[in-house]
Amino acid sequence: MMNISIINKGIQKLWSDEEGLGTLEILLIVAVLVIVAIAFRKWIIKWIEELFTSTNDSFKGEGTMTDTLKKDAGKVNP
Repeated sequence: MMNISIINKGIQKLWSDEEGLGTLEILLIVAVLVIVAIAFRKWIIKWIEELFTSTNDSFKGEGTMTDTLKKDAGKVNP
C-alpha cells in the first residue's frame, strides 16, 4: 500500500510540474509523427520489405559480399 501512495505523489508532482515538456507538446509531437508515418507509409513498408528481403538473402548465401565484390571487380578497368 505504501508503494501506491508514493507512486500517486510522484504522478501528482509530475502533473503539477510546469517545467519541461508539457502534455500538449508531447501530444503534438506524437500527432506529427503519426501524420508523417501515414503520409510515407507505402515508402516505409517498401523499405522495410526490401530490408528484410536483403537480410534474408544474405542469410541464404545469395547476394553475399563476395558476389558483390566479384561483380564490381569486373566493372573496373585497369
